Amino acid sequence: MNRLADEQSPYLLQHADNPVDWWPWSAEAFEEARRRGVPVLLSVGYSSCHWCHVMAHESFEDPATAALLNDHFVAVKVDREERPDVDAVYMEAVQAATGQGGWPMTVFLTPDAEPFYFGTYFPPAPRHGMPSFGQVLEGVRSAWADRRDEVDEVAGRIVADLAGRSLAESLPADRRPPRPEELHTALMALTREFDAVRGGFGGAPKFPPSMVLEFLLRHHARTGSAAALEMVQDTCTAMARGGIYDQLGGGFARYAVDATWTVPHFEKMLYDNALLCRTYAHLWRATGSDLARRIAVETADFMVRELRTDQGGFASALDADSDDGSGSGRHAEGAYYVWTPDQLRSVLGEQDAEFAAAHFGVTEEGTFEEGASVLQLPEVTDGPVDAERLASVKERLLAARAERPRPGRDDKVVASWNGLAIAALAETGAYFDRPDLIQAATDAADLLVRVHMDWQARLHRTSRDGTAGANSGVLEDYADVAEGFLALASVTGEGVWVEFAGFFLDTVLVQFTTPDGALYDTAADAETLIRRPQDPTDNATPSGWTAAAGSLLSYAALTGSALHRDAADRALGIVTALGGRAPRFIGWGLAVAEAALAGPREVAVVGPRDDPATAALHRAALLGTAPGTVVALGAPGSDDAAEIPLLMDRPLVDGRPAAYVCHHFTCERPTTDPEELAERLRG
Repeated sequence: MNRLADEQSPYLLQHADNPVDWWPWSAEAFEEARRRGVPVLLSVGYSSCHWCHVMAHESFEDPATAALLNDHFVAVKVDREERPDVDAVYMEAVQAATGQGGWPMTVFLTPDAEPFYFGTYFPPAPRHGMPSFGQVLEGVRSAWADRRDEVDEVAGRIVADLAGRSLAESLPADRRPPRPEELHTALMALTREFDAVRGGFGGAPKFPPSMVLEFLLRHHARTGSAAALEMVQDTCTAMARGGIYDQLGGGFARYAVDATWTVPHFEKMLYDNALLCRTYAHLWRATGSDLARRIAVETADFMVRELRTDQGGFASALDADSDDGSGSGRHAEGAYYVWTPDQLRSVLGEQDAEFAAAHFGVTEEGTFEEGASVLQLPEVTDGPVDAERLASVKERLLAARAERPRPGRDDKVVASWNGLAIAALAETGAYFDRPDLIQAATDAADLLVRVHMDWQARLHRTSRDGTAGANSGVLEDYADVAEGFLALASVTGEGVWVEFAGFFLDTVLVQFTTPDGALYDTAADAETLIRRPQDPTDNATPSGWTAAAGSLLSYAALTGSALHRDAADRALGIVTALGGRAPRFIGWGLAVAEAALAGPREVAVVGPRDDPATAALHRAALLGTAPGTVVALGAPGSDDAAEIPLLMDRPLVDGRPAAYVCHHFTCERPTTDPEELAERLRG
């Protein structure tokens, strides 16, 4: 019996009609394996994963494969976005055993949840040196039946190896943040790995390095490093002009399969777009770049238009695949986004099609499959573009694309990713005078409080249709939601968001932090797995560890809490250990370390909210590039002034709105001049 029909996860629901007798991750599934004396097949994926869909169609929808699975295994399906803890523990085992990982992740476990055989995607027939999935199932079944002692020995050895891995030896004895020379060493390491021709770091596949770019922007602000800023500008320009960016509808795909940013893996994730929206907004703040402004605003608009849910939160992702429109029901990756010259002509007519093909790099040969091209912006040398004509072309192509079968949407709301979106939308709205974006950020924050938070200020990781999921929040949920709420408080001046952030960060200190300053990804009272996951390195999002360091640092700057500042400094010890050796994988930690080194600066803007002078000072504060600057806004004696300690006892100056620039609550003389304030906050 397939048991997924009552699950909340769209990914699990995609498998609810499989002939496989799927179980969700649960104690009952492992008890069933014990009762039957069979191993567990653990299959981990997510809704917008292309190869997860492929393996599902090839194997999990196949009656013969399903029969083999049902007879000899207990099959457990997990949404990695819903249970990142389960995914992290077994992915660590997969990577340790095979040297690589990915999704779908396929792991065979004993009834005690101990792994003994691993893989990712397996084809339905032997291919490219890979065994078929059927061969793998038969091999595991045979080993379980005939060599059980060997299987148990392997499983025990793997679990012991995982249990023996500790980060304690990586932390410096004094648990201190990086010093300036150590951040310079990280910059030099990044310079060596930078692709000076095409932007970004490393080769194919190439992922948007959002967290590293934030570090480089902050490093430039603190030191004036031209090299740091150049890497950001070159990478952001290349991504914005490449196929990884949706040139018609805005928003970024998850990564490029090549080193040139040309052909994306077409799924669009909320977290990528939130992080990149904020990166481009901060690049504009540093340079005034028109390109950065356009991409930040278009990406924000994409998130609100395509990912916002009816309840005010933001959905997780759009699929890479969609119906190819042939009438056969076949799904193809990128079908919604790519164009042939003939398709351009059918929509635009001959002359405008020729113009569009030249502008977007559409050729007869194509850059993708079957002669289709991914739209990009190749360099042009024949003068300025006719902006009015281009706008008309984009409008008509976008309207025609809207008639195509749309990619599926994973509409579950993930707390941490919504925290990232709240920060991005709040700041983008403030920078570019878009109160609608600030309202969208506020609505998402309201949803997290109403639906995801319980009466003990504990977070549920996911919700769907306004109903919280059963899974508890992990460290990144608490840290990123706090980050989003603190950014929202800086933009709106509403102290309640600081108060909520404090609740979540207190939980971080109690449930996730060890006495020596290390952090775990799961709470102390969370479900016990074969290993308590603990990973300080960035993946596609900031690690929970360094995200917590950042929000603890900001909260301490707003409230004067020595407890939270000390926790942030101790957490940054891992950045001291890893920053020079692996800066690409701890970029957010390096960005937080820049903020810690800079203070961060604390700005209290006091004055009536409806006074234009207050607004001018507030805007100057928000546009300050000094790393990690925190901003509090409120009138003397207001509720917000009472809720945010940074605002307490800050009077007006000669009856006029004023700004106080402070460090550890020791303040310079106040200023009533926005230009003077901007100068004080310039790096």
